[in-house]
Amino acid sequence: MSNTPLFDPAEFRLPLGVVHVCAGGETACLIRHDDAMLRYLRDKSRGMPGRVAQEAQIRRTREAIARLWGVSVDEIGFVSNVAEGVSIVAESLDWRDGDNIRIDPIEYPSMVGPFALRGIEVNTGAINARTRIVSVSAVSYRSGERADLASLREQADAVGALLVVDFTQASGYMPIEASVADFAFSASYKFMLGITGVATAFWNRTRQPHWLARSGGGHSWALNGQSYDPMPAVKPDAMSFMRGNPAHASVYVLAEALDYLAGFDPLAVQAHVQGLTTALMDRLAALQIPVMTPRDPARHGASVCVASPRAQAIVDELYALGIYAWNGQGRIRFSFHGYNAMADVDRIAEAMQRLW
Repeated sequence: MSNTPLFDPAEFRLPLGVVHVCAGGETACLIRHDDAMLRYLRDKSRGMPGRVAQEAQIRRTREAIARLWGVSVDEIGFVSNVAEGVSIVAESLDWRDGDNIRIDPIEYPSMVGPFALRGIEVNTGAINARTRIVSVSAVSYRSGERADLASLREQADAVGALLVVDFTQASGYMPIEASVADFAFSASYKFMLGITGVATAFWNRTRQPHWLARSGGGHSWALNGQSYDPMPAVKPDAMSFMRGNPAHASVYVLAEALDYLAGFDPLAVQAHVQGLTTALMDRLAALQIPVMTPRDPARHGASVCVASPRAQAIVDELYALGIYAWNGQGRIRFSFHGYNAMADVDRIAEAMQRLW
């Protein structure tokens, strides 16, 4: 199991002999992204026909994400990053004194800051009658643990709260059921194999048919000519999240990445990746190296996290040995994707035995 890579490493910018296990931070780029970027540069230089080509790439990418997430195309839009999308949701609500958002104590800042900086109470305890939003990452960036989204959905519904989900640490290697959320977002530059500059925005129009964004720009308004009398309406679908032009180059790259991922069964990618995570946890346990991540594959994602006060030093030493891991928040994170295999687990375990 997982003895050979699922993805052909030759299709990625992977230096020969390197173990690349920092997908939770940045994945290696596909070679085909070179052509995507060049195609964007050519289209950008072609005047109006080039803009038509760029709009076609937006449609192509929306359709691919909708298939990946199991939702309709009109529910998919774009933002520049997850924090922007969450901010648009935060701006759309009429907040009252005493309202709160419920988060996990180690939630990623993009899911907290847009609310906290507005002075909204942040609740790390139980969901209560004043909870307006449950803000959660499907998989924790810090520990690699998966959230129980079905349970959170039930708890949010019980008090009339919205469930806002960040799929950044999940989308690209496991099946996504975005419809569990009222709103959901995902960065592109991790497991979805894209780059920074554009992120996915999902608006569940079945659960929230009357929602409206309260900030906008040239792309989010349904302009009919250049008249503000009467004021134009906001676009009636998830493209209302896109206040200005998207980062078209990033969209071109993401379209190619999604085409690549579409060539693999998401369940097969998940099984491959989690075969590697559980194998690494077994090896680390044998070395008496404690991990933060739950061993049960039903409770974790693609990452294995190890807490250490020497995290940065160990990550630097691993890098010198040709193992690209990730540091941050005082933990070493090993994040697998389809281009990894059991030989990578072996090298990590051997290196950690020496460095721990």
